[in-house]
Amino acid sequence: MSSTWRRLYVDGLKAKIRLDFTLASGQSFRWRETAPGEWTNVLSGYVWTLKQNESDIFYRVYESVVVKNKRILKEVRKCSDHSVSCYSAEKMHQSDIYEYILRDYFQLGVETESLYDEWRAKDPHFVKVSESMQGVRVLRQDPVETLFAFICSSNNNIPRISGMVVKLCHEYGENLGEIDGVSYHSFPDMKDLKGPRVEQHLRSIGFGYRAKFISQCASYILEHYDSKWLENLRSVPYNEAHEALCRLPGVGAKVADCVCLMSLDKHDAVPVDTHVWQITTKHYLPQLTRTKSLTTKVYKEIGDHYRELFGKYAGWAQSVLFAADLKRFQDTQSTILENSNSKSAKRSVESDVPSISSSKPPSKKKKKNRK
Repeated sequence: MSSTWRRLYVDGLKAKIRLDFTLASGQSFRWRETAPGEWTNVLSGYVWTLKQNESDIFYRVYESVVVKNKRILKEVRKCSDHSVSCYSAEKMHQSDIYEYILRDYFQLGVETESLYDEWRAKDPHFVKVSESMQGVRVLRQDPVETLFAFICSSNNNIPRISGMVVKLCHEYGENLGEIDGVSYHSFPDMKDLKGPRVEQHLRSIGFGYRAKFISQCASYILEHYDSKWLENLRSVPYNEAHEALCRLPGVGAKVADCVCLMSLDKHDAVPVDTHVWQITTKHYLPQLTRTKSLTTKVYKEIGDHYRELFGKYAGWAQSVLFAADLKRFQDTQSTILENSNSKSAKRSVESDVPSISSSKPPSKKKKKNRK
């Protein structure tokens, strides 16, 4: 498959989005850095590669079918009008459709610059963290993939979760084609994830106890709800969506909050895991260090604290704090801090020097299906 680069203009890009911070921060688990600064994944049934410079995002869509097919139009209709103004998908030009999907995926209608200013005014720790973590965004992902990806996250780390999600797609998804020797697959339909044979096979390829939850969760949803149920949770209040998700096999409070925040438009959902627990006890609620376990009451107390502090986009603020705590971004923060200190020292030295006046005169295959 081949494609040309297209440009997605984002005003004030550097402050609004960093692809590395956003795509590798534990929200989506299938983005891969396939070349320096280039990220490849499957989105809305197509394989994409993204990169950015100081002013623009560039994207490639590896097309294997015409743009007017039902699949791409279906994906466009899922997009949220809070991300970009809506108009008839059928009347869109090809490049408009791709841009529409990207803007929705990155929720570019959410003005993070003003949110950062608001959070800095409320929280000294956020002032320190945000200096090196500009451009973290919350993704608006497909609810089905988000749910099953985070079921895989139980007692797990990001590299292992990524490996499991890729395996899940390889075993049960549609093969969309091959790029540079790597096969890319769509995320499986829920009907292909249910049943004891799926559980048995997933156990055999390293999913452990998560295999049971994946097959049971798919079966439960298909037996009790229709195919639109997960997507329809976008239109209900946060508490209602969270409670509904927690009734699913393998879904606790944290997984439910991840799904709410990263796919169901619940911007005030605050997932609490080990990282967030440590951040909270160190910088916000030190009295919780005496708590031996993360009970339902303590989990809610932490979420409510962030919601009270950061407001209706508390989940976005927490995502910045979470990303800053990841080991892979520590070097970036150190470099920015060193540069900042260097500039401060230079300004300090220059302030002691008498001023001197001066004159001044940049190819597709069928999916594998195991049941």
